[in-house]
Amino acid sequence: MGFGALGYTGEVVTLDAPDAPYLKSLPFPVKALGPVSTTYGFSPRLYRWLKVNYPRFDGVVVNGLWNFCGLAAWLVLRGKKPYLVFTHGMLDPYFKRAFPLKHAKKWIYWIFAQYWILRYASRVLFTTLEESELARQSFWLHRWNGYVVPYGSNRAPGPEAEMKAAFFAQFPELRERRFMLFLGRIHRKKGCDLLIHAFAKYAARDPELHLVMAGPDQQGWSAELQQMVALDHLSDRVHWLGMLKDEVKWGALYACEVFILPSHQENFGIAVAEALSCGRAVLLADKVNIAPQVARDGAGLMEPDDQEGTDALVRKWLALPADRRRAMEAQAAITFRERYDMEGNAATIIELFRSQQQSQRPGHDVHG
Repeated sequence: MGFGALGYTGEVVTLDAPDAPYLKSLPFPVKALGPVSTTYGFSPRLYRWLKVNYPRFDGVVVNGLWNFCGLAAWLVLRGKKPYLVFTHGMLDPYFKRAFPLKHAKKWIYWIFAQYWILRYASRVLFTTLEESELARQSFWLHRWNGYVVPYGSNRAPGPEAEMKAAFFAQFPELRERRFMLFLGRIHRKKGCDLLIHAFAKYAARDPELHLVMAGPDQQGWSAELQQMVALDHLSDRVHWLGMLKDEVKWGALYACEVFILPSHQENFGIAVAEALSCGRAVLLADKVNIAPQVARDGAGLMEPDDQEGTDALVRKWLALPADRRRAMEAQAAITFRERYDMEGNAATIIELFRSQQQSQRPGHDVHG
């Protein structure tokens, strides 16, 4: 992972198979130690690799919880090198409420491993203050050194005109159309049904506005949603594009009128940051953890993650005068640049490692 402009370089260690095609095009060194046979990812190879290679690095970033990567980092690095843990929303109490049996099983791993992994981490990283506060509601036994680092996004890889051309080449039926964009998994957690109902309720107020649903359908839910659309006689105005990648994805973000995400749980929302980077206003449920900050900035609207709230997002957007929309779009680009640009995220993490190295000099107690 190259941060040459910041004076640092990095490597990625993954439990994917070495011949995984998506690893070949990455512009930084990747050590693939997989495949592994379970979702937990137990890997003696990872443990041995860390034991041999950790002296080469200033520190390690562990991405995610509930897998062997964190345990290996704790076992190998504790007291030797700083390690940071990015929780990526995995301590959100939403999962405790939605999957109580899984949560009960997690308690066992929490007591014997995950609690200690976080307790001895140099920093436990959260993407928003909201995520940090919610994380303490999942387990009554908790102790860690938290830090908020907005996760961020990369900017579009090319000019707007080129990205839009790639999108319209694949979906010519949307050329010259105004549309609201949902970009994410077609998943019950994302509130797709709320959005369909809200669009149907207010579609007559703006007959030229379309809705684009873009993303993979992991639950086989889209057929039911499309039936709902058909019952409202809106099949010609709601478009199902499947998963979008690369220039086509960025083209959709540039081409849309507004981005909407009525999700019931979102620790950050990479697609939200990507939409902001394209200068698009965003309409968000309050369970998207960056929504309060975005709304305070004036880069979008926020409402509760229920039907009434999703209705309000659509209704209020349709009622916004053109000058307010333009102001939101201008602020969207500013909000991305100041808060969610990945380069700033990288600089923050590097600074955390620098400060940790200083605190580990003789006479300092890393964990207080």
